[in-house]
Amino acid sequence: MLKKVTALSILAAVLGLGLTVPASYAQVSNETPDFSGKSPADFAAEETMKEVAIGGVPMGRWKEGLLFEGISPQPWLTSAANWLPGTEEVQPDEMRITFMGTAPMLRPGQMNTSIYVELGNGDTFIFDMGEGAVANYLASGIPINRLNDIFLSHLHVDHFGSLPWVYAFGAWSGRWHEPLRITGPSGRTEKDGVSYMVEGMKQMMHWHREAFSVFPVAWEIEVNEFDFADAGGTAYEKNGVKVIHWPASHAKDGASGYRLDWNGLSFCFTGDTRPNTLDIDYCKGVDVMISETQPEVVAISSGVQGVPPFVGRYTIDTHHTPSYAAGYVFDKVQPRIAMTTHMPYDPYINAETIAEIREHWKGPFHFGAPDMVVVNVTKESIWVRDGVIPDYPNVRAPNADASIQKYGGLIVPTPTYQREDIQSQFIRDAEIDPDLYYPEGYKPVLMEHWPTDKPIFIPEELVPESMKSTSKQKSD
Repeated sequence: MLKKVTALSILAAVLGLGLTVPASYAQVSNETPDFSGKSPADFAAEETMKEVAIGGVPMGRWKEGLLFEGISPQPWLTSAANWLPGTEEVQPDEMRITFMGTAPMLRPGQMNTSIYVELGNGDTFIFDMGEGAVANYLASGIPINRLNDIFLSHLHVDHFGSLPWVYAFGAWSGRWHEPLRITGPSGRTEKDGVSYMVEGMKQMMHWHREAFSVFPVAWEIEVNEFDFADAGGTAYEKNGVKVIHWPASHAKDGASGYRLDWNGLSFCFTGDTRPNTLDIDYCKGVDVMISETQPEVVAISSGVQGVPPFVGRYTIDTHHTPSYAAGYVFDKVQPRIAMTTHMPYDPYINAETIAEIREHWKGPFHFGAPDMVVVNVTKESIWVRDGVIPDYPNVRAPNADASIQKYGGLIVPTPTYQREDIQSQFIRDAEIDPDLYYPEGYKPVLMEHWPTDKPIFIPEELVPESMKSTSKQKSD
């Protein structure tokens, strides 16, 4: 049954206009359509259905957008709009890149530079570990002891400032059976290389390391320092993954760019650098090229950011890549998609940055900022989304894969110290008696001493699933 009720008739009734509603107006049915007993002749012709099926798809009629050659969402994505931690596994032939830190100056929404690369074989890599970026890793549900294989482009603190935290709390949170692995360039002298920085970090953290040694901890760091001047040298090669490096021009020797190749997929990261021909040579033809960039609005930005114009000008011209130059290099490299990071991400400046890059580069482009931009890469397509993370996440349980693979279960090592080894008795004597603050009948069994002087073994079947990898490739 059809009811002749329309917006127009309702309006007429309310206003008392006495309008007559033509029968030709659309009418609303309250009944569910019944298509039983219909024959093919009762439905639209096949040609019509083809038109419906391909509606909006180019099919040779027009070019779909200006920036979308090979840029489209993969069919297995839970959402083409957003990436949510824990909702998607990296596919066997896929690379996923997440921008965990994207700016030289710390601020909410933009931590210091860090790029996380996950591969379909289960391997993961971190390129730079800038101050604050570790918060985004933890919010993404990555166990602290899985933050490993860290490649440093150079030793400015905005590119390694989270490293002490990762070292300290990774040792406390299950990094018991594999070292923290750090790779980076040498310098003009021994003191300018990544090895010297790591030794200095250990000394700086002496008190922390000894204090935390009342817990089960492992403090081993494996440092791979390569010759900064060895253009095209191999920084890593394992499991079908190869990472090469080359010198970057960043006002001082000891800065590097990187390229990672695996399974026919590749990405390169220039680090901080003046525009140079080595980036063009070694990034040629990559799937994803990530460059830093600084737009040509030095005086304007001075009024916004507080950096004196002459300081900003000198900093760019001796250390960084102008946006015009980034576009020029992209055009020479011809990546499948070009991206920029280590940049101010501000409304007043973003359109200008794009305009300057477009002076030379006309291909697919996307900002690698603000934090939590996620890039899924396969041989067929690339897609870029915003990652959505909670404001107040909790830390994920330590990952026990390394111990399970070696020993068939989780081995918890013995602490180096008891409290009495490193703390004066008179300080402990000043502690308030727990009986005074716990309610009657509520006092827990206190654990004031580690219960054994031997390692603890937990068989694999008793290890909680939350401590095992969710990656099929990693478990295989």
